[in-house]
Amino acid sequence: MPKDTLHLPSADEFGAAIQHHLKSSLGKDPAHASAYDWRIALSLAVRDHVVDPWFESTRATYAAKGKRVYYLSMEFLIGRLIEDVTTNLGLEGIAADAMAALGQDYHALVVTEPDAALGNGGLGRLAACFLDSLSTLGIPAYGYGIRYEHGLFEQHFHDGRQIETAEGWLKERHVWEFERPEVRYHIGFGGHVDDHDGTAIWHPHETVIAQAYDTPVVGWQAKWVNTLRLWAALPTVHFDLAAFNRGDYIGASAPEALARTLSRVLYPDDTTGEGKALRLKQEYFFTAASLQDLLRRFKSEGYTIETLADHVAIQLNDTHPALAGPELIRLLVDDHGLDIDAAIPLARDCLGYTNHTLLPEALERWHEDMFRDILPRHHQIICHIHDQTVAANGTHILDHGTVKMGELAFVMAHKVNGVSALHSELVKQTVFADLHRAYPDRIINQTNGITPRRWLHGANPALSGLVSDTIGTAWISDLEQLKELGPHISDPAFQAAFGQAKRNNKARLSDWLQDRDGAILNPDAMFDIQIKRIHEYKRQLLNILETIALWNDMHDAPNADWTPRVKIFGGKAAPGYAMAKSIIYLINCVARTVNNDPVTRDWLQVVYPENYNVSMAEMLIPACDLSEQISTAGKEASGTGNMKLSLNGALTIGTLDGANVEIRDHVGADNFYLFGLTAAQVRARREEHDHARRAIDASPRLTRVLGQIANGVFSNGDAPFGDILGMLYDHDYFLVTADFDEYFDTQRQIDQDYKDQTTWVRKAALNTARMGWFSSDRTIAGYASDIWRAKSLL
Repeated sequence: MPKDTLHLPSADEFGAAIQHHLKSSLGKDPAHASAYDWRIALSLAVRDHVVDPWFESTRATYAAKGKRVYYLSMEFLIGRLIEDVTTNLGLEGIAADAMAALGQDYHALVVTEPDAALGNGGLGRLAACFLDSLSTLGIPAYGYGIRYEHGLFEQHFHDGRQIETAEGWLKERHVWEFERPEVRYHIGFGGHVDDHDGTAIWHPHETVIAQAYDTPVVGWQAKWVNTLRLWAALPTVHFDLAAFNRGDYIGASAPEALARTLSRVLYPDDTTGEGKALRLKQEYFFTAASLQDLLRRFKSEGYTIETLADHVAIQLNDTHPALAGPELIRLLVDDHGLDIDAAIPLARDCLGYTNHTLLPEALERWHEDMFRDILPRHHQIICHIHDQTVAANGTHILDHGTVKMGELAFVMAHKVNGVSALHSELVKQTVFADLHRAYPDRIINQTNGITPRRWLHGANPALSGLVSDTIGTAWISDLEQLKELGPHISDPAFQAAFGQAKRNNKARLSDWLQDRDGAILNPDAMFDIQIKRIHEYKRQLLNILETIALWNDMHDAPNADWTPRVKIFGGKAAPGYAMAKSIIYLINCVARTVNNDPVTRDWLQVVYPENYNVSMAEMLIPACDLSEQISTAGKEASGTGNMKLSLNGALTIGTLDGANVEIRDHVGADNFYLFGLTAAQVRARREEHDHARRAIDASPRLTRVLGQIANGVFSNGDAPFGDILGMLYDHDYFLVTADFDEYFDTQRQIDQDYKDQTTWVRKAALNTARMGWFSSDRTIAGYASDIWRAKSLL
């Protein structure tokens, strides 16, 4: 079994290890080493302390014949790893002291580490939190995904408009991964299927190689270490020398270019047929490689294939890996000789599916002709599953020329979970209502959680230090211990220290934004933050419309006692999402106008730092006073940003949507600013004719704001926002207009409450103290008992 405690080096010993790597791994001496060299040497010295517990965890799993969990996800937004790993190893202070003795600033080096561009937002960050908790709880697990060469994209603003450039995180050496050239699998696409005496044989037209790269995932105090295994696509033939010698220089490299395309970019634009085909190939590529890998591991232990579900639990993080169902059946039937009617229930008993959305466009569908062309054998298998499902309950997986991946994932999973209490109920009532009636015990709830190691202990040392000084350090691995803060919250000394921690974090963020973007902020203003992917349902538009209305009121009464606010936005829009890009442009146009207004700039600022990522979140979240969780009720599955912000002492303004409902229950209604229509009211309002125009006509403030946008007040007299205005007036599916007035009024109540800092700090501290239930450790324990039937080996 892994050791209960980890031997830690002295600062001198650790400094010697850093110098060893500087010399032996990088070929540099201290006098000529760059900051990059020092950071890589530091990372390698830290990594050395991971390998032994990693090996010990693997040996313990084999010895105990433990059940392994395989978590399949298109995204793993792991962020910078030096801080994360040193925190879990307990090496932060030692590393800082060692670097100081070597004449280097540990913290200055750490922040230069690139974020791994392996995700987009909540889905990928959730996967990273889950891996952390799986390791902390000692549950044997692999995360499986794609090693994207460029990831999502780098977001930049040109005259306020989003532009995308390639993310270059792999331009530098990624020291945390171990290349596994011996772990390779052939992945096929296209071709045809022959039938030989009742046995299907697939002859792919194209084949690429999936090669593994392993990153160890360290749990708290390194008592257990699991693995994140990412797949890079390689060609079966690297270089066509004959084509090159004929003068076809581009054609000579075509096989390599084709393969690299598969693992180059996260979520390629799918507004074209080529983009759709690439996405489908990516999803099959990593899913097929992962299943081949886990079956190889399973067979190496000598088990019979019929016992697969006793040793393997596979979790599908959204519909992207839904092909795991037909692919596992294909392997069981074509490679292991099982009858298909025996393979289907065996595969189902291994598979769980997490639904993350009620948005129809996010429940993937593929054109059946394209699907058949790319995956002909899987189309045959899906036809068989479809026929069984139609016969059993009338549900169609193949429907009007499309393959419905949500329905496929549902029927091929023994458990389907939503990610908040409200979301799970809405899943039963809406997207999977028919399947829920057929399988009433299949849908369960597992409310999301976040890792306290990253999102309080690591990201917010000012607050986590106060917490540890007050109640000890047990909360880091048992977040429910935060409730022990309760008796201290009425203590004026504790309140003062809590408030000072927040003020320090706001000053830190202000300094960072000034150095980075030249933005000069007032740390004594309220920091009002909305950070998430830009989407109509998340309603960044509602936030910026209210900002304009506030600006108008300030102009109307410039001598009133206004509460200073800094409105901070962060998030990217998908490259093909025109409306989201228009919303970004509007936010930046309003920011330019408001921030240059001499009448209001002391009271109101709007800031939108480009290229939001995990590292930026670690700066923004500890500094937040007011957390914007304002999605249209019934549309946000859960959210995890809402949890991070509340845990770090922000008060929430939000709708009864996603995990907001449970957060409000835990922190108390008095410590949460509620507004807006409920999910049921949203559905009813959409049925009302002209509801948007009637809401606008009934709101003089909103009418004025929309008129200003139409008249080019924020765009130098131009009128580039016709798409936004047309949407708001003509249909407004996400009910921005209906919720506007109540949102504005709630914000003005917040202005008044913020002036009483004693009461505000008390409410903020109660948020922190009551968020213990939202640990991803609790979530993973729920998955382990309710879905995976997996046990801790600690």
